[in-house]
Amino acid sequence: MNHKGASRKNPPEQDGHQSSGWHQKFIVEERFVPVDVRKRLYVTSLVLIVIGFFVFVLLLDAVLTHTGFQRLDQPVNTWFMALRSPALTAVMVALAIIFGPIALPIIVLVVVVAWTILAKHAWRPLLLAAGMATGVVLAEVLAPLVRHPRPPVDLMTLGADSTFSFPSGHVLGTSDFLLILAFLIASRRRITSLTVVLFSIATIVILAQVASRLYLGYHWITDTTASMALSLVVLGAVMAVDTARTVRVKGERVQGAHSQPQVDGT
Repeated sequence: MNHKGASRKNPPEQDGHQSSGWHQKFIVEERFVPVDVRKRLYVTSLVLIVIGFFVFVLLLDAVLTHTGFQRLDQPVNTWFMALRSPALTAVMVALAIIFGPIALPIIVLVVVVAWTILAKHAWRPLLLAAGMATGVVLAEVLAPLVRHPRPPVDLMTLGADSTFSFPSGHVLGTSDFLLILAFLIASRRRITSLTVVLFSIATIVILAQVASRLYLGYHWITDTTASMALSLVVLGAVMAVDTARTVRVKGERVQGAHSQPQVDGT
């Protein structure tokens, strides 16, 4: 959406000199939307943060006190163990590898680097990287603090893992990557069908990863659910930051020394 005249401030390349390709990467495109759209973005981000935080605290309390939702850990674990078969195990192992601590960082790095190189501006890939880094820090800090033991070693299909399990790093990384990516793409297109498709795919893959961690015997349902809750908090924070930095309404000026009005919707 191109709103010429929405600001008297010219884009950097029109201020008497041509910005280099490198400097172009650090220009942030600010998009103009109706007031209700910006309000909806802020409300959505706040709702995601509040719900995610509330659910996470609820699960954390259940794990620490061995009450509430934590009582489902063993029954759910038993149910998944009963589903095991050679074919299903192969699928679950593939999911664990693709979204594991080795492959997923490589996938994220490739996406961020390729997106940064190919895109005219680097705001969104850098925001994706920041969101992923936040998830990693949360997982690394919380696990040794909560000290939630994993299921018995004899249930683990890919070898013993003696680290703590709350929250699930696999699920948190998968959720952060897919949800943030879906938002950063859908928010610029503003096509309802595309938004539904992107978030539907993200949800299906996240739930498949949850099933994989439970099926392979490395996590409890409290671990994986807590990770999804944390991911909602991270997504909400990313939405709030992106909205504050890039969303304007008619009559407002483009802000920042390195900003310009959105040109092509990308």
